[in-house]
Amino acid sequence: MTRRKGELTPAAIDRGWPHQVVLPQEAFQGKLNALQADFCDRNKLLRCARGHSVSHEDRHFNVNCFATKAGAEKFMQEFGGEWFDPTHGGRGINWNKWNKPS
Repeated sequence: MTRRKGELTPAAIDRGWPHQVVLPQEAFQGKLNALQADFCDRNKLLRCARGHSVSHEDRHFNVNCFATKAGAEKFMQEFGGEWFDPTHGGRGINWNKWNKPS
């Protein structure tokens, strides 16, 4: 995974926006992504502009990262989803795998 100079690293995102919510990728298609961004802006939820995606059991998910737990909870109340623990993300060549506990 390459990044540009000045771009946040995954570790920096996990430190600055530790409250993370995962939603199925289809929840970000079309107008839904803009609706979510507008909701976060209107409610001042402090969502990181740079999220990431993970996969689990052949499904793809987008991870939204928030600075506060209250902001993440408000987002979940509006759009659903579940908590994502960054320590359950893959490492190395499997960086995009979600090692979701049963």
